[in-house]
Amino acid sequence: MADRLYFRQLLSGRDFARDDAVARQMVNFTYLIGDREKGEAMVVDPAYGVDELVEILATDGLRLVGVLGTHWHPDHLGGDLMGHPIAGIRELVGRTDVDARVHIQAPEAEWVKRATGVSDSDLVGHAGGDVVMVGDIPITLMHTPGHTPGSQCFFVDGRLVSGDTLFLDGCGRTDLAGADPDAMYESLTQRLATVPDDTILYPGHFYSHEAHASMGETRRQNYVFRVTSLEQWRAFMG
Repeated sequence: MADRLYFRQLLSGRDFARDDAVARQMVNFTYLIGDREKGEAMVVDPAYGVDELVEILATDGLRLVGVLGTHWHPDHLGGDLMGHPIAGIRELVGRTDVDARVHIQAPEAEWVKRATGVSDSDLVGHAGGDVVMVGDIPITLMHTPGHTPGSQCFFVDGRLVSGDTLFLDGCGRTDLAGADPDAMYESLTQRLATVPDDTILYPGHFYSHEAHASMGETRRQNYVFRVTSLEQWRAFMG
């Protein structure tokens, strides 16, 4: 199965959307996950140059069959970012040559619709533990609330795509709309505790020197794992 897995980490503003100043500033990662034999792929958090992402897949011999959204924020799924319009899932599902729905956690649906303008028919709501197939490649959805109510991570073949739940250094903010510091603490210390140390972490932003690292290394180096209680966490997060 490892030979069949197609997995690419793309940095906005560098690997695509090179002319977009907002993309260069926000340093979002987008991921392409697919089955080489079936020629099918999904895109994680398509924002900025969405047409380029479809073209990258086509060049690699794959067609887009679905979208995986880590959370509703415009720099991940498109919408208005402080007055800057960002192309995302609305433009992607509107393409006549693409038949792809957006897989999200159910608590995120209303936030996604408000932020992006997509409709219920464009979305597939899930619960933590659900498995989405791309070809014959299973992708396990992990509900990790905290940054947003429906934040989720994706586990596939020893890789964890974490969105803004966990970075190599730090974690997602918990002072934005829909955020919950207590839920973030549980997600980091309980829900992600099931992820083995040899899993490779792929975050939602390029906020560190490296683009990815093992979960074991992240647990040793990331300051968020040095907090030893919920009370300490609350004080730490303000």
